[in-house]
Amino acid sequence: MPPKKVVKEEKLLLGRPGNSLKSGIVGLANVGKSTLFQAITKSHLGNPANFPYATIDPEEARVIVPDERFDWLCEQYKPKSTVPANLTVYDIAGLTRGASTGAGLGNAFLSHIRAVDAVFQVVRCFDDAEIIHVEGDVDPIRDLEIIAEELRIKDIEFVEKALAALVKETRRGGQSLEMKKLKEEQATVEKILAMLQDGKDVRKGNWGPKEVEVINPLFLLTAKPVVYLVNLSEKDYIRQKNKHLPKIAAWIKEHAEGDPIIPISVCFEERLAAMTEEEVAEECKTIGAKSALPKVILTMRKALNLGSFFTTGTDEVRQWTLRNGTKAPQAAGVIHGDFEKTFIQIIVYNYTVLKEEGDEASVKAKGKVLTKGKDYIVQDGDIVLIKAGAAKS
Repeated sequence: MPPKKVVKEEKLLLGRPGNSLKSGIVGLANVGKSTLFQAITKSHLGNPANFPYATIDPEEARVIVPDERFDWLCEQYKPKSTVPANLTVYDIAGLTRGASTGAGLGNAFLSHIRAVDAVFQVVRCFDDAEIIHVEGDVDPIRDLEIIAEELRIKDIEFVEKALAALVKETRRGGQSLEMKKLKEEQATVEKILAMLQDGKDVRKGNWGPKEVEVINPLFLLTAKPVVYLVNLSEKDYIRQKNKHLPKIAAWIKEHAEGDPIIPISVCFEERLAAMTEEEVAEECKTIGAKSALPKVILTMRKALNLGSFFTTGTDEVRQWTLRNGTKAPQAAGVIHGDFEKTFIQIIVYNYTVLKEEGDEASVKAKGKVLTKGKDYIVQDGDIVLIKAGAAKS
């Protein structure tokens, strides 16, 4: 008998299942968050300044997602209108030691993190006498420990409140289905609390479907995906060397294994942001380094498990964002809510097929256009045409 095929179990994702997910830039005060926000969004909404809490309210901007597929499709169809995908990014006020107990902007800061779906954590690794460090000196491991501890302390507080409310309910006892469900919830919340008290982040646990349903409504800070951005001096970024990098990599391996680490120089990105495309290309060629921002944006989309599908034509080429694993009717709903309700079928082929064949006519001629129903899972890079019925008024 042939050996049984081993089915790799996908790790269940924590967080909201939506497509309009938000990322927040987080870190201690004066590590380069607001300057990064300005560079990544090419905006001047942020408020970079050489003192803690320069940013008080989180500021929001949308960042265009760089994608060669979208560029190629626009070149192919030469449409009247082009709409790329975007990622919403927030600049959040700097954290400080004791934030979980209200120090600095403590509670406001932590509530702003609760409102985003994933975190860019900026860690400072550059020395600059003119930019004060809130802790007095540059020590990225200490900074990582402070943020990890503050977020966990706040999560413990949230979870203890949730547990107290559940215990109050389960004390009533009884054998009803509702009571059984409450007891299961209580067991999950106790498991979360034990993990946090053991110094571990919730996103690193192996959670079953029912447990995920309990975790998500808690909006825990340590359940959110994290992309670590190591802010280097321009000199260190160009040579890709810094005395702190090996220590940071070791810390992340021990405490947050699997989370991405991206070296970046915020002052270099700020300089590039002020240039034209031609000047950027020339500068990058001269110094032998390129912007890290495209990698930063694409890594965050991957951390959020987001993909893209396209609608194409001479009128418009548009890139739509959806959570990977989404079925056709829900993908149709991303385009228009009524399409999900009245979905009939999806006509689809992937970008890779189109690129291989050269044009839409060749794809059709070779029978590579598929017609699928409600169970079809839309793949990253699919080009789709949705067929739906008339919406009921």
